[in-house]
Amino acid sequence: MKNGWKQMALGEILHLEYGKSLDERDRKPNGRFPVYGANGEKDRTDRFYHEKQSIIVGRKGSAGEINLTEKKFWPLDVTYFVTFDDKQHDLRFLYYLLTTMDLPKLAKGVKPGINRNEVYSQVARVPALPEQQRIVGILDKAFDGIATAKANAEKNLQNAHSLFESHLQSVFTQRGKGWREIQLADVCERLHQGLNTAGEKVKFYDSGFPIIQTRNIDDGVVELDSKIKFMCEEDWHVYKDKYRPEVGDVFFTNIGTIGKTAIVTVDRDYLIHWNIFKLRPRIEKITSEFLRYTLEQLTSSGYFEKLQKGGTVDFVTKKMISEALIYLPNKTEQEQIVAKLDSMREETQHLESIYRQKLDALETLKKSLLHQAFSGNL
Repeated sequence: MKNGWKQMALGEILHLEYGKSLDERDRKPNGRFPVYGANGEKDRTDRFYHEKQSIIVGRKGSAGEINLTEKKFWPLDVTYFVTFDDKQHDLRFLYYLLTTMDLPKLAKGVKPGINRNEVYSQVARVPALPEQQRIVGILDKAFDGIATAKANAEKNLQNAHSLFESHLQSVFTQRGKGWREIQLADVCERLHQGLNTAGEKVKFYDSGFPIIQTRNIDDGVVELDSKIKFMCEEDWHVYKDKYRPEVGDVFFTNIGTIGKTAIVTVDRDYLIHWNIFKLRPRIEKITSEFLRYTLEQLTSSGYFEKLQKGGTVDFVTKKMISEALIYLPNKTEQEQIVAKLDSMREETQHLESIYRQKLDALETLKKSLLHQAFSGNL
């Protein structure tokens, strides 16, 4: 251990004080002080419970999450807030220290909660106050630079995604001659919603025949290797004729995350769940690829958003899809448009991959700096 550093239990360094509930009538959107829940600011109020800047530790729900507070604040009863001897310890040093300790791993129960005595028993290495302040100065400066770099990478990532969406919209809004208006139902042989497993009381098993849901569709790919539910062979034979997709079918997710699409390219035995539509294109009128881009354009333009219904979860109905008016060029032009869109999608996905790698690298750098700081090597 580096000279001047001491190994101490967290209970010797800080105390976790209980937060307090706040009546709804005391919560004001434009209040002077922040109200903190287990995972950050939840509200505002004109009252404060503690008048010194501190650290919030999630006690229930998002247990173990760490947030730095403003100088005056109200901690809700799902939180702890930190008190300590500021003649011995630096607030931001303790904040950085706690972020390295993976406190969420201590959470237990159906609604995860943390016992503060377990937090107190965690062991840390701590230097004298001047060294804490030196380390904080280095970390603050480095993390400011990382935050700026992350903000730029996230903006570039969003710009890359927006660039493709903008081009997609322009293809369908700046149409050439010969495009005709037609209802979407008129270019599909079939438009089927997936199996309502709850209504049909289908049981799920650890193995058997897969049934895919929204979460199994990502970037146009059907993922059958993880997070899959299975049905028994008996149910499979009952439902396969209606709900088994065929090569060329186009998927459209209609509940929750609306508008994810994919084209079936491989003949495999699986069914689709209620939260997915499968559309079978009339090949003499429209290609699967052009149909997929048409559905994406309708979604990104906000067409379905304006029509969505539902209470807690929005959804798109078969009628909404069937009656959607689309514009259709001839098959040759469809193929040319798809080729250009495919090329642009590949380019933007490459850019997105670069920016995601940069974000991952920045997060790795941040963790590395924290590790060096609390190993006494900074």
